[in-house]
Amino acid sequence: MADGSKTIWKRQIPLFLMIVPGCLYLIVNNYAPMFGVFIAFKNIDYAKGIFKSDWVGFSNFTYLFKTADAFVITRNTVLYNLAFIVIGTVTGIAVGIMLSELRGSVKLKFYQTVLLLPYLLSWVIVAYIGYAFMSSDIGLLNNAILPALGLKPISWYADYKVWPFILTAVNLWKGIGYSSVLYLSTIIGIDKNLYEAAQIDGASKWRQIKNITLPMLKPMVIMLVILNVGRIFNSDFGLFYQLPMNSGALYPTTQTIDTYVYRGLMQLNDVSMSAAAGLYQSVVGFVMVIAANAFVRKVSSENVLF
Repeated sequence: MADGSKTIWKRQIPLFLMIVPGCLYLIVNNYAPMFGVFIAFKNIDYAKGIFKSDWVGFSNFTYLFKTADAFVITRNTVLYNLAFIVIGTVTGIAVGIMLSELRGSVKLKFYQTVLLLPYLLSWVIVAYIGYAFMSSDIGLLNNAILPALGLKPISWYADYKVWPFILTAVNLWKGIGYSSVLYLSTIIGIDKNLYEAAQIDGASKWRQIKNITLPMLKPMVIMLVILNVGRIFNSDFGLFYQLPMNSGALYPTTQTIDTYVYRGLMQLNDVSMSAAAGLYQSVVGFVMVIAANAFVRKVSSENVLF
């Protein structure tokens, strides 16, 4: 028995070694920074040091709530994330289903690569691609596309009203490849006999999707939605800061909690305030995940995340 246990252990060593990098990443990137949570409750004085700085309680949290922009940044953060969740989920499922209908591995790999390419691009690169389209002087839209359509040029980096649509479109363009591949991986795993039986019974392609594909995707959809709901008070910094080129005229529709805290940190150099904002977002995200999971438990207990 002892020899058998040793043999099994030796076989499992490579598997344990494979998870070491992932565990180290989680420890360094996710768990180690939790030690600094107490910074949110201190007034950091570098002359005294972090540990000897004065405790100020919840004073750092009032920065987010007493400012005149509190409603705007909270509204933008929440509404954008709600739009991203709904639109991203629907389009991700639709594209995943369309990819699953492709015949031939070459076509599938080609379209997967094309869709995933934007996801791999840095936001800095995406921002300059956007500038090449929207620049008032040399932009493709103002100098070629809009005149050809008989439309007047638009000052894209001064007109904040158009940016909710731009941000939503760019976020969808950049993330659709990743989400569609997730749904595609689930669709590929569905038993093909179910579709063959449906075809024999005369079910159309839409009925097959409605009665087989979508119900099978339900657990994956619920899991991803719950995780996204947990980040509803967080925003993609690159999308809201890099893409608008930090234009002050666009703040009414591009300013979110993350960009507001970053700008405040750069101007005030207040590390404690930044830590308080991060803790606030984490706590709200945790509560949202618990609430969303509790709601799913009541509606469909077999699909809960935990």
